[in-house]
Amino acid sequence: MNSNNSFIGWLLDPKRRGPLLIAPAIFVLLLVNIIPLMWSFGLSFFKFRANKLKAPEFSWFYNYEKVLQKEKIWEALQTTAIIVAGSVGLQMILGFLLALLFAKKFPLRRILLMLILTPMMLSYVAVAIFFKLFYEPEFGLLSQFVQQFTGEMYVLLATPAGALIGVIIADAWQWTPFVMLLVLAGLVSVPKHLYEAAEIDRVSWWRTFTTITFPYVRSLLLLAVLFRTIETFKIFDVVFILTNGGPGTATETIAVLVYRTAFQYFRTSNSAAMGYILLFIVIVLTSLYLYVIKQRDSEEI
Repeated sequence: MNSNNSFIGWLLDPKRRGPLLIAPAIFVLLLVNIIPLMWSFGLSFFKFRANKLKAPEFSWFYNYEKVLQKEKIWEALQTTAIIVAGSVGLQMILGFLLALLFAKKFPLRRILLMLILTPMMLSYVAVAIFFKLFYEPEFGLLSQFVQQFTGEMYVLLATPAGALIGVIIADAWQWTPFVMLLVLAGLVSVPKHLYEAAEIDRVSWWRTFTTITFPYVRSLLLLAVLFRTIETFKIFDVVFILTNGGPGTATETIAVLVYRTAFQYFRTSNSAAMGYILLFIVIVLTSLYLYVIKQRDSEEI
């Protein structure tokens, strides 16, 4: 009885209340994320195929060397870089312009804002299927529009360049509202008296933008670039459903290549090595971003 009371007293100790409250979350994190992450990292140093009963064979950095020597992964990285540059660039431009528009009050502003935010709330699969139907050559809206001028069906996804453009537009359409929200948060925080003072001094709109508006949204815009670059670099669902990496391998991103290597070719260890190469690239991009931000802040000081 005394042991039970002492255990209950130990649990009810205010000093242990915090750790006990977060213990279930830490356990779930370990079970769902950390353990599989460490297991896959260890697997990248072994020769192993999921479709064979042969025991894993330790091979040091053999999988990494084999993966990096293949031209296919460099082509996939190049394709991914093109999609990232095109999609993120388009998101930044359109998101910034939309934020400037919705920073001002006008009729039906709230309703239009809700409609524009809708794509961000949809799943990747829904967006991919929507654009697959939109690009469909027989009854798709894009083909029907072009057909009014040319009299022929238009197949955007039939060419490598068209397929890349189709993927970029689909991803940008879904995530431009996210950029808009971040920039809009910066725009509404700009003190109104600064604009009033600029108007009294008859400052040009360009100087007002560069000295008042842009400094308030610059950090949020850079944050949007970081988030969207990381997420777009891992793009898989939209590409897989919309083009399946085609035509040929024109839109085969690094994430699609990892999936095919793991679940179509069953080269489990190779796919694990590819996954960690992808993780390393994301970490490098994040570090470069933080370095640039730190340098900019030090120069301003």
